[in-house]
Amino acid sequence: QVQLVESGGGLVQPGGSLRLSCAASGRTFSRHFMGWFRQAPGKEREFVATISWSGGSTAYADSVKGRFTISRDNAKNTAYLQMTRLKPEDTAVYYCAAQRTSLGGIYYTSAAYDYWGRGTQVTVSS
Repeated sequence: QVQLVESGGGLVQPGGSLRLSCAASGRTFSRHFMGWFRQAPGKEREFVATISWSGGSTAYADSVKGRFTISRDNAKNTAYLQMTRLKPEDTAVYYCAAQRTSLGGIYYTSAAYDYWGRGTQVTVSS
């Protein structure tokens, strides 16, 4: 079992930056690919980014590529999402997720992730 808690959300102006953190409990954090997803009001949850066990492989949604960076620190049981050049369309609740350990690959679908945090709100507005 992995419990995930996101933090770092808030209100930011367009063009600004935020860093989200995802703190994981348990001793299996390093065995999970980690992902970030987001859900805007009235829209379905969508993939944002994912990272491999060691951090050596990452993947991003086209909408955030070049602006967002996913990373992890296995010693701290924490994953991060650094967001720069934020746009109003980035406004959403951001969720951290831990992938099923039996998969271990780059997956864009939420169905591949077994454990989810409660989310943190990011609002981009002037």
